[in-house]
Amino acid sequence: MRKLLSVMTLVLAGCSATSPEIVSDNRDPYENTNRKVFEFNMAVDDVVLEPVARGYRALPDGVQTALTNHATWTSYPSTAVNSTFQGKYENAALATIQFLINGLTLGFADLTENDDDPEPEDFGQTMAVWNVPQGDYVVMPLLGPGTTRSHVGWVVDAVTNPLGFMGEPTADTIRMASTPTSIVTFRGNNYEQINDIKYNAIDPYAKTRSLYFQYRDGQIVGLNSAAPSDADKAFDDFLDEN
Repeated sequence: MRKLLSVMTLVLAGCSATSPEIVSDNRDPYENTNRKVFEFNMAVDDVVLEPVARGYRALPDGVQTALTNHATWTSYPSTAVNSTFQGKYENAALATIQFLINGLTLGFADLTENDDDPEPEDFGQTMAVWNVPQGDYVVMPLLGPGTTRSHVGWVVDAVTNPLGFMGEPTADTIRMASTPTSIVTFRGNNYEQINDIKYNAIDPYAKTRSLYFQYRDGQIVGLNSAAPSDADKAFDDFLDEN
């Protein structure tokens, strides 16, 4: 893990800063470099992701749902761990319960008969709870947009994924398949929205950056709120029904 974090730090530090007079967002001091990486990612999307996403959307609805369910299921261990770190114990319990029950089908089928899912939590959000600054906006090759905090959080989640405790060879197979499955299902399930930005936005880079911060800020805001979350209510409902 230390080696991966060191590599990530070197990559982030190697970005060349853009002159202040041409920076369009103060959170994005490496805009010039980021735009070049964004163009590379869009080229990869043209050649690989968009065609694969079209193939995914051509699958029967039941198959699409099963793949989406599996991608969500593989995220539950990380959600459980990070929810615990954040003191969101009911969300952690709900993620653990759904992971264990739906593990009977490796997540492809939802056996809980519960419309409410745990709120996704990652180590980037955990660091936000711990008051770690978000850092600068950085677009990584293939990984896409994020801040230094969220990118480091992604690495920590990948290295410490509790799926590793499932045993061999099942865990290795699931770990290797989880990232590409999540990418394909995300691209396919958001096909029109992404293509609208890609082909119709005046500045797709700036639009993507704006949407990223809106989405991420929505995840971060209220993490320390004492008000019960939807996941807390869902956990209570789950106990009442059982």
